[in-house]
Amino acid sequence: MKMTFRWYGSDSDSITLKQIKQIPGMSGLMGVLDYKAAGEVWTKEEIREYVDEVHAAGLECEVIESVNVHEDIKMGLPTRDEYIANYITTIRNLAEYGIKVIVYNFMPVLDWLRTDLARVIEEDGSNSLYFDERELGSMTPLEIVRKTAEDSNGFTLPGWEPERLAELEKTLKQYESITPDMFRANYKYFLDAVIPVCEEVGIRMAVHPDDPAWPIFGLPRISHSQEDFDKIVALHDSPANALCLCTGSLGSNPDNDIPAIIRHFGEMDRIACLHIRNVKYLGYRRFREAAHLSSTGDLDMFEIVKAVYDTCPRDVYVRPDHGRMIWDEVGRPGYGLYDRALGAAYLNGLWEAVDKCAATARRS
Repeated sequence: MKMTFRWYGSDSDSITLKQIKQIPGMSGLMGVLDYKAAGEVWTKEEIREYVDEVHAAGLECEVIESVNVHEDIKMGLPTRDEYIANYITTIRNLAEYGIKVIVYNFMPVLDWLRTDLARVIEEDGSNSLYFDERELGSMTPLEIVRKTAEDSNGFTLPGWEPERLAELEKTLKQYESITPDMFRANYKYFLDAVIPVCEEVGIRMAVHPDDPAWPIFGLPRISHSQEDFDKIVALHDSPANALCLCTGSLGSNPDNDIPAIIRHFGEMDRIACLHIRNVKYLGYRRFREAAHLSSTGDLDMFEIVKAVYDTCPRDVYVRPDHGRMIWDEVGRPGYGLYDRALGAAYLNGLWEAVDKCAATARRS
């Protein structure tokens, strides 16, 4: 397992590479150029500057996140070929600088969604991302977008970049006539164009689940269950058409058996990387982010790590995801230093325990 950390770059992240390097067991980053709008080409110069800085700090950079898919591609508009061509150029540019996995999503309009970015946890006074569909029901999409921007402590948030949401009302109207099957057909068109290029240059596309794991605002969300992902990997049958298995996103729905889903796709060799975090269920479609420790939430982190160990490559990329804000830290909601560092240490400890148990079993 290669333990990694999400980092937004020296101009956009309050966390430094020096701090990340000091986290025990940290091998590298899942990097991102958060200033790039969907549809823009990531240039060689930008990629080289980012990767060189990471390497200079003694860390690897083999995974890049949030190469966002333009909405015209998702909606199947005539302009999609232009944006797909840009995406292919970005794939080739990233491959030139050693990138092996691109994490992306195919969510319509909205990326991950929460109704509160800093809900206080009464037990310890920390705060975390929180979702309650009852609260969402009283807000329009425009209102939730404005609230998310206002509560982000001045940072941009992945999937909530202003450029992507500037024409939100128009885009939502366009989606009213798009069914899940039509949306899936547009997805296949995209994969059929980019996956052969990925095979050529040695990159795997890793799709991230819908978050939360159910439909929102009537949009055609098609990535939030094992059945959904079975359909996705069948759209273009290639190891390069892979998954970013996010335990917290899928785990927001208690009907999803996360260890079983990992085993299912791990045995198929379709997991390119994982975001591992815990969630606490608070009622129907109501949850908050929890510390990674199993007992603080409702996901069995030991069984999750064991499923990864049993079915995924030993060098699979993993990162702790969405930490709480603890010890009076102020930063990008969900992406503080301290709780994610604790999460990395905890996950590394679980991996060591599973590995030693497996070694003992082999000797007996």
